[in-house]
Amino acid sequence: MINIGVLALQGAVREHIKALQASDVTTTVVKKKEQLDTIDGLVFPGGESTTMRRLINLYGFYEPLKAFAKMGKPIFGTCAGAILMATEIVGQTEPHLSVMNMTVERNAFGRQRESFEASLKMEQVGENVEAVFIRAPIITHVGPEVDVLATFDGDIVAAKQGPFMACSFHPELTEDNRMHQHFVEMVRSYHQIHT
Repeated sequence: MINIGVLALQGAVREHIKALQASDVTTTVVKKKEQLDTIDGLVFPGGESTTMRRLINLYGFYEPLKAFAKMGKPIFGTCAGAILMATEIVGQTEPHLSVMNMTVERNAFGRQRESFEASLKMEQVGENVEAVFIRAPIITHVGPEVDVLATFDGDIVAAKQGPFMACSFHPELTEDNRMHQHFVEMVRSYHQIHT
């Protein structure tokens, strides 16, 4: 059985674990870099991207996470997790992990009080996918190798590049597990090819 980890430095770790377990997979709460060797795919939860980057550096995760991505193991970033994955961040000189060819703008949908829910049509996932936006970023640009999975009011809010998927919102805060199911299928495909 495949094993999918959730990076447990900050954010809604328990909610992601619950959503993944609905697809009958083994899950790991990743608190130590050595655990990356035991998993087939990884979720970056939401939170605060600058704080998460500080914690990644503090606990020695930076190089192991870069190596994990370089192996082509699937990664799914939600909200701040998407910011960690982007190659460019508006108003910031350096990206974090730089694994997806996209530009993101932090907090582009407004502050906490501007939080909202929406129903999205998502390529490869389905219709009426529930999405919770909390201080959400917008994906302002994607490279030619990146597939846009969903938009909201004309702005890109979900994208996929090979084994990497990112979204602006929090699918783990709803009962709709289809995005996690889609990620599980990405990890299963990777696992079948590489084992």
